[in-house]
This record gives sequence, C-alpha cells and structure tokens, in this order.
Amino acid sequence: MALTLNTAQPARHPAPTVKAQALAYLMFERPDLDLAERFLADFGLVRSARTPDVLFMRAAEPRAFCYVAFKADKPRFRGLGLQVRSRDDLERLSELPGASAIESVTWPGGGERVVLKDPAGFEVHAVHGAAPAPPLERRAPAVWNVGGRHARVDAPQRLLHAPPEVLKLGHVVLELADFQRAAAWYTQHLGFIPSDVQLLPDGSPAVAFMRLDLGETPADHHTLALAQGVVDTYSHSAYELVDADAVGMGQRLLKSAGWRHAWGIGRHLLGSQVFDYWQDPYGDKHEHYTDGDVFTADRPTGFHPLSRQGMAQWGEEMPKSFAKPKPSVPLVLSALKNILGGAVPIGTVRKLAAALF
Repeated sequence: MALTLNTAQPARHPAPTVKAQALAYLMFERPDLDLAERFLADFGLVRSARTPDVLFMRAAEPRAFCYVAFKADKPRFRGLGLQVRSRDDLERLSELPGASAIESVTWPGGGERVVLKDPAGFEVHAVHGAAPAPPLERRAPAVWNVGGRHARVDAPQRLLHAPPEVLKLGHVVLELADFQRAAAWYTQHLGFIPSDVQLLPDGSPAVAFMRLDLGETPADHHTLALAQGVVDTYSHSAYELVDADAVGMGQRLLKSAGWRHAWGIGRHLLGSQVFDYWQDPYGDKHEHYTDGDVFTADRPTGFHPLSRQGMAQWGEEMPKSFAKPKPSVPLVLSALKNILGGAVPIGTVRKLAAALF
C-alpha cells in the first residue's frame, strides 16, 4: 500500500541558506568530567584536550575533536556543530534571526563559527576553517572468508582486545514537540534532505532520517534524524566503527567494564547499519555502527510505516524502553504542558504509543 505524507515537512528545500558539509561535533553538559571521559574512552573516543571545565574527545578522522563535555551541575545535551563550506556561508547564516556574528573559535583546531538556536532551543554551531588534526591509527577491516571465497588462507582471525577505534561521529537524533517547525528549519537553513520518513497511520511524520546534500558525492543515509516527541530532547548519537567485528568487540569490552547496554547487536532496516547501543553514566544513548547506506542527492525520499518491528532487520526487536525519554520532573512537566496546551495533540501521542509501545 502506498504511503503519503500528509504534512508540509519533512521536504528538501529548493534553495537552502547553506548546505552543511559534515557533522563536526556534539556538546553535552556533565557534572563529572572524569566519569564522562571514562565511559567515552571505553567507548572508543580519545582525549584531544581538557581543562578543568571542558573535555574534548576525538575520533580517528583528521578532526581535532567530535565531542565536547562542559562541567555543569546537571547533565544536559547542549547542541551540535556543523561544518559549512565557506566564510560566505557563515556570513549568510549570521544574518538569520537570533544568529551571532561570526566569531573566532578558541577550541582545538580554531577556525570561525556562527552560533544559532534551532526552534527547539538547541545550540547549532556553523563552523568553518578549523585546522585538521593528524589522523589516529586504526586497524584495517577484518578479512572474511564468505560464500566459498577464501580471501584469508593460513591466517587465523585474531582481534585485539581493546576499545574499538571510532572512525567518526556519524549522526545525532533529536526528539521534538514541534516536528514541523524543526524539520523546516534544518532543511531551509542547512540543506538537509529527507532520506526516509516513518509515518503514523494518518500519514503524519514520526521520524525523518535526513542526510547532507553533497551533490554527486555519496552522503551517509542520515547525519541528523528528527523524531516526533512530547518534549524537546536528545535521543542518541552514533559513531562509526571499521567493521562488524569492532561492534562485537565493543559490546564485549563495554559489558565487562560495567556500562549499561541499551539495544543490539542488530541491523537496521532504514540505513542498514549494524548497530549496538549503550548508555553513558547519565543515561544518554551512544551507538556503535558500521556498514551504513550512502546516498547521492538524487535519491528520492522513501516513506514507511512506523513500528518497533520496522527498526531492525535482525537481532533483538527494539525494547519498549528504548524510545522512552529519561524520566525527570522537568521532563514530565514539559510533556504535560505540551500535551495539555495542545502543542502535541493527544491523538498523536496515542498513535506514537501504539506504534512504539
């Protein structure tokens, strides 16, 4: 049965303000930077720099950092940084309502940035001109004997028992009360393209997996995903590993270190990634993945029904707890305000609950 989007968003914009080129970094607030770093190191990130108040972690790619943790009283997701093509892009973004002027960056790598706020209030840094960092060492992908083809002869498969090298920050997923407004903002001002959209039975969007517009250059299936929720909150972020063996080794080592597992190992349906999800010390989900789809800008948007069963091709079905935000008094109060005030229709809440729980 054909599925049809019954709302204006998500849809690619015909003339976006700029076209973001990469997800540069994520920003979190953490009460204990030592604890945050211990998890991230076990997860596979490497310290780039640290002060008493800020921790910078990096991946193997030639970027100075991909993860920033600020010392704060309470844990919170602050926002994300997106690389843009030129200083002209920064000029255009600085003219948007509420945007900062172009400012110099004092963080590792330097460069310049414009600070924006998306409709949900998350910080969005547009960055340009950061100096590359030397890439970190990483192992080559494992060689597999498959389907009668013996690429490895007289060479047993032996993997190093160590945290897997994170190749890069891959994507971030946000839950939003005003899905339409947020999707319009990211497509209009930063050029995101919806790759696949999951729909509720009435055709309203529940999840939009959105990729960068890199023209003929293949881009990850999604760099940003937006989900209809009852509050504005972080869902999870994802980090690419070299192969499925790295995902498996990551699970073994994180489990032995006592960290909390969230879901996996499995293979997603939309995006195709082999995945494994873990919770950091503050309950925020972090995903290891490998073997994701890549699309050029020409590929049209796909539409699919939302369901727990549709989240993975194999592996454990998505736990009901996975899509539930971390409980807190402010979250409950915000959810009640959005529902009772009509910002999130009660009918949408019921349909989301029926599909996911």
